Amino acid sequence: MVSGRVSRPSACRSPLHGKAVHPRARSLRRRTLARRLMWLLLCAASVAFLVWAMMARPWVEPPSQTTPPYTGW
Repeated sequence: MVSGRVSRPSACRSPLHGKAVHPRARSLRRRTLARRLMWLLLCAASVAFLVWAMMARPWVEPPSQTTPPYTGW
């Protein structure tokens, strides 16, 4: 039977740990910033589309450009 003894990490961290964690934190911040910018861009595009749709009203049939000939009644 194996003894239940588990080695615990030391309380004092090596300098290598700081060097390894620093680039990871930087990439995480960059990824978070990129995600927020993409959401902002998506919201701005949605608002721009809604404003265009309300002004242009593409679902309405355009008025007729020709009229039937008018002959005297």
